Amino acid sequence: MSQSITMIIVVLTTIISFVSFNSARLMDALIFWPPAISMRHQYYRFVSCGFVHADLMHLAFNMITLFFFGRGLELVYMGKLGLQHYYFTILYLSAIVIANIPSYLKQHDNYNYRSLGASGAVCAIMFAFILIDPWDKLTFFFAVDIPAIIYAVLFLAYTIYMSRRGGDNVNHDAHLWGAIYGVVFTIVARPGIVSTFLNELSHPHFF
Repeated sequence: MSQSITMIIVVLTTIISFVSFNSARLMDALIFWPPAISMRHQYYRFVSCGFVHADLMHLAFNMITLFFFGRGLELVYMGKLGLQHYYFTILYLSAIVIANIPSYLKQHDNYNYRSLGASGAVCAIMFAFILIDPWDKLTFFFAVDIPAIIYAVLFLAYTIYMSRRGGDNVNHDAHLWGAIYGVVFTIVARPGIVSTFLNELSHPHFF
C-alpha cells in the first residue's frame, strides 16, 4: 500500500497525457486556462491541468521524478511521521491547486495564457522529502552527486530568478509555490519535523 498511491498517480497521469497528445479537444478541456475559470467557473481545471503534459519529455521528467521521490515520501509519511496514507494523496492533489493559484491571480483575464503539467505537485513531493532527509544524495546525469539541501537552495534561487525574468514559457511560479507548499504541508501535518530538520542540518553526513 505504501507505494501504490505514487504508482496510481504515475499510471493515471501517463494515460491521460498520452490520450491528450492525440486529442486537442481533451487537451483544451483539461489545460489550465484562467479565463475559463474566472468566466466559465470551470474550477476543475485547477486539478485537471496536472494530468496533462506538453510532450513526452515533459511527461517523462515529471513522472520519473515523482516515481523516485513519491515512493520515498510515502514510506516516510507512514513510517517515521506516522501519518495515514491519504495524507500523501491530499498533498499531491492540493499541491496542483496551490501551485496554480499565483498564476491564476496574475493571468485570470489573459486569454493567451495556458499552463499544464504536474511540476508544481512534483516539486511539493520533492521538497517535502528534502525537508525530512536534507542530506540525502541526489544523483544527476548518473554521475554528479549533491546533497538534497544544496539542490533545494540552487533550485529555489534559479526558480525565483527565472520567475522574475520570464520569457521561457515555463510556469516557474508553480514550481516555487509547489515547493513551498510541500514544506508547509508537512510541517502542519507534523510540526515536530522542524526540530528534526534543524538537527539534521547541524549534523551533515553526506560526505
